[in-house]
Order: sequence, then structure tokens, then C-alpha cells
Amino acid sequence: MNYMFKRTLAIFMIVPVLMMTIFSAPGPASAAEDLGLRVDAAILVDADTGQILYGKNEDATLGIASMSKMMTEYLLFEAIEEGRITWDQEYTVSDYAYAVSQDRRLSNVPLRNGEKYTIQELYEALAIYSANAATIGIAETLAGSETKFIELMNEKAEELGLKDYKFVNSTGLNNSYLQGMHPKGTGENDENVMPAKSVALLAYHLLKDYPEVLETTSIPKKVFREGTSDAIQMDNWNFMLPGLVYEYEGVDGLKTGTTELAGHAFTGTAKRGDTRLIAVVMKAVDENGNGSYKARFDAARTLFDYGFNQFVKEEILPADHKFKGNETLPVNKGEENEVKIGLKEPVTMLVKSSEKDKYTAEFTADESKLKDGELEAPVKEGTVVGKVNIVHADGEQVYGNVDGAPASFDVVTKEAVEKAGWFSLTLQAIGDFFSGIWNKATGWVKGLF
Repeated sequence: MNYMFKRTLAIFMIVPVLMMTIFSAPGPASAAEDLGLRVDAAILVDADTGQILYGKNEDATLGIASMSKMMTEYLLFEAIEEGRITWDQEYTVSDYAYAVSQDRRLSNVPLRNGEKYTIQELYEALAIYSANAATIGIAETLAGSETKFIELMNEKAEELGLKDYKFVNSTGLNNSYLQGMHPKGTGENDENVMPAKSVALLAYHLLKDYPEVLETTSIPKKVFREGTSDAIQMDNWNFMLPGLVYEYEGVDGLKTGTTELAGHAFTGTAKRGDTRLIAVVMKAVDENGNGSYKARFDAARTLFDYGFNQFVKEEILPADHKFKGNETLPVNKGEENEVKIGLKEPVTMLVKSSEKDKYTAEFTADESKLKDGELEAPVKEGTVVGKVNIVHADGEQVYGNVDGAPASFDVVTKEAVEKAGWFSLTLQAIGDFFSGIWNKATGWVKGLF
């Protein structure tokens, strides 16, 4: 038991030090870099892990305009997945949706009052053309009214971990454009707001949970209701798509937004090789301080260039990595006194090309899995027993994730340990008893001298 006591003591000495390292760590290491962006806020995120690669005022709450429609898309895909609605289900245009659809100042497809449209048609109009009345139609289908739909948006935002958000409608328009029929409980001039970090987190979840959204957001042009008198060309507002004016290699989504409050905003995603990035820019302006479509896409291009050119995906730790001094954890009442631990899978992350050799790993045991510093038998193989956090050579924890958590990876048991039988447990108890007597006696004898 001397061995087990020493192991336990070592764990409790290590954990506080590591916890101090984790929770005193600063934000993204790259946040201080000046990329020359003319935006009120921006963020760049690894779409696979949520790792933040760059941030500028990413926690400032700003208008998000039609980027709000990503939440409508998420709730739509969720409803489809759960079987609550179907793509070929029909929606009958309400007076509210019809009135908004007739406003030529807004992005819309023509909707006829009382006419039926499939959810597929409305969704394509939303995702490609940012059609506002079509978005309202989806909201009314999912919740019965846009007022009720706002409740769903807020509930989902909390569930996804978004911060400092306010949803007042499904479209992202200023309520003043909603013909006096804006959702109950919201002001006539209210507008949706959220920080860039929350916008990126929403996009991250949308791409993780429903990657099929890209099948539609990547369409540069499509005709709405082709072959009918209501046919209209839908040109995607994401001008970075291949074949459009500001095309960028690998871009296949996601959502633009423009209002007076939000200015020219954009959430874009691009993939090159096995790396996918999410870029969010808010209230982008040109060199003269004027907002424009070009300004937002120029800002997004700068972020994408930074991410693809400056970072590489590296295996920081192999799957068989051993944590020096923490190769095992003690096991109580097991057939073995200890169990080997290691990474669940290799640690792979985006790191700066020039700094890929400057990262180390620090292990933190999960105290909730330990009792008096030990695992309790039986122990299953693959049990998560802690986390490993990646630390830069300067002592700072590297980056962070868009959900606010540190960049961490699971450490698991590499083998199973069965619970010892009653005979073995009896022998262990006897051994512990006499070990305790011996230790006390040794201490007493030493005290005499």
C-alpha cells in the first residue's frame, strides 16, 4: 500500500498545478495579431474541432441580420430529422408572409396569398436567396407562429451554448420591415444581435450536426418555381462561391447578412484538403469607411488566407503517447493494483507552421472518477479518466474552443481491470492490516531513537 499511497499523493499534487495552468490561461494566442481587418468584429475557427485561430472583438454583441437564418436552418433540419415535418410537406401562405413577400426592398421570392409551397421550395429560397417571407413560412410551419418560433430559437441557442444573443424574429430583419406584424413581445424597431463568437458557434453546430446544409448553400444560382409564371432567378448572396464575382477556392457556404444595424456581415466556410474553416466578419467597411459587399468578402478572404497559409494540421501526440509520471492510475479492489492509461486517439490540431515543435501536453485526472485517488474496480477499457491539454512553449495554453472550453482531449484506460474475488480481497485486507501495524511499529521504534 506504500506504492498506492505514493501514487495517490502524486495525483493530488499534480492536479492543482495543472488546474491552475488551465484556468489561468489567456484567450486565443493569435488574437493580438493585426491582420488589417476593417471590421467591428471577426473570428476564425477550425470547423472540425471548434478551435479558435483568430479573434477580434469576438465577444462584442452586434447585429447579425440574415446570419440569423442559420438558426432557422438548424431548427428545420432538426424537425426533419425527428420526423415532425417532411421536405414535401406544403405550407399555405399566411397574410403575414404574403405582406412581407411583396416588399421589393427585401430579398424575397414571390409568394401568392393562400398558395401552397413545399418546405423544400421555401428552404432553398432561404438558403440560396435569403428569402425573408419564405423564412417566415418555415417558422410558421415549425411553431404555428413566428412568436412561438422565437421561443424555439432562444431554447436552442441556450442548448447550443450561445452567449449574449437576442432573437426577435426568424429572418434577421429589423422589425420595422415586418408590416406591423412582428412577433409579440418584441419592439417595433428591435433586431437580432449576437457576438461573433456565438455566430461561429452556431455555424459550427450547424455544420457538425447537419452538414447536408452545404448541398444547398453551395448552389450559386437556381430558378424558383421554374416553368411557372412565378419563376424567378435566385442568385446566391455569397459571392465567394465558385463562378461568382469574389470566388474563393473551397467556399461552399454559409450565410450573408445586411441591415443598417449589422452593416455588411458574413459567415463563410471553406474547405481545402482535410481542413475546413469558419470565418465570421461583422460590419465590414472598405478603406473609405463605407460598408459594401466587397468589404465583407475581402475581410473573409483575409481570414481564410491566414488560416490556410499560416496553419497546418499536425499530430501533436501519437495514440501511444505516454505521460511521464502518469503512465498508470491506481485501482482499488481490483485483480491488478493499477491500470495503464493513454490517449483515446491521436491529438491532431491546427498549429502555426513556424511553431509546430513548440507544444507540450499536460495531463489532468478527472477527480470525479477517483475515490481517495484511486479508480474503483471493475474498470472498463476505454473509460475516460482525464484530459490532456496542449500548452505552448511559453507556458500559455494554446488557443481555446469556440464553445469557451480549453482545447482538450480524452485520456482513457487502455485495459480492463476486473474486480478481485472475495479470497483476493480478504488477502488484500489482511495485508493492509499488517502493513498498517508494521508502519505504526516502525514509526514508534524510530521515535525511540
